[in-house]
Amino acid sequence: MSAQILHVTSRDNPALVRLRKLATEPGGYRKTGSVWIEGDHLLRAALQRGWRPALVVLTEAAMQEATLAALVESAPRVLVVPAGLFKGLSGLESPAQIGAELMLPAASTLTPNAASVVLDRLQDAGNVGAILRSAAAFGVRQVLALKGTAALWSPKVLRAGQGAHFGLSLVEGLGAEDLSTLVVPLIATSSHTEHVLHRIKLPSPCAWVMGHEGRGVSAELMARCALTVGIPQPGGEESLNVAAAAAICLYESERQRA
Repeated sequence: MSAQILHVTSRDNPALVRLRKLATEPGGYRKTGSVWIEGDHLLRAALQRGWRPALVVLTEAAMQEATLAALVESAPRVLVVPAGLFKGLSGLESPAQIGAELMLPAASTLTPNAASVVLDRLQDAGNVGAILRSAAAFGVRQVLALKGTAALWSPKVLRAGQGAHFGLSLVEGLGAEDLSTLVVPLIATSSHTEHVLHRIKLPSPCAWVMGHEGRGVSAELMARCALTVGIPQPGGEESLNVAAAAAICLYESERQRA
């Protein structure tokens, strides 16, 4: 692919104006159908999964680095900008030198028999991204987000996911009633159960339900769960961070399956 390269020095360039909104509005992608990713790590992760950027933006300095300049061939359009203009697109304390706009695929539909993770109103973007990363690492390809969960394609969740997004089927904006389509059993963690995670045979495939950081899984959703399990905490803490709990549960599911 031969990229069209344009040198831009005005912050009023329409593409830069659009990207600044994507970089600062967590749910902006719902209006544009595209997302802004920052840094060569995320761009390489997307390319490895077969995604192709609609637009690449990089600094003048980055254009002089062979490894970064090579990435422009993946896009039909490239904007080369001064470092000051790129900083306006960055959500990082130390801005990267390259980023890209990716067009999102058509909204995914729920796959009834797929191993899944269900996110019940998780608020923290770092937790959401970390759970997506664990899901991808342990081979769970479907993540279902209920209404009230942090926007899955927001810049902060994308950064925390470290590229996991590009290998997952993500469905968001669901209600608890939508989960009735699932034919795999739902499992939640609970401190009020006799079942200990590593001592009980887990169904496979299943859907792990991860609840709100402060309030946990809703009563309505808990009532839909076929099983609740506890994670041993001999250190005496009241509860685990939800992203840590998700990683432990997904690991145990994969350990038993294997």
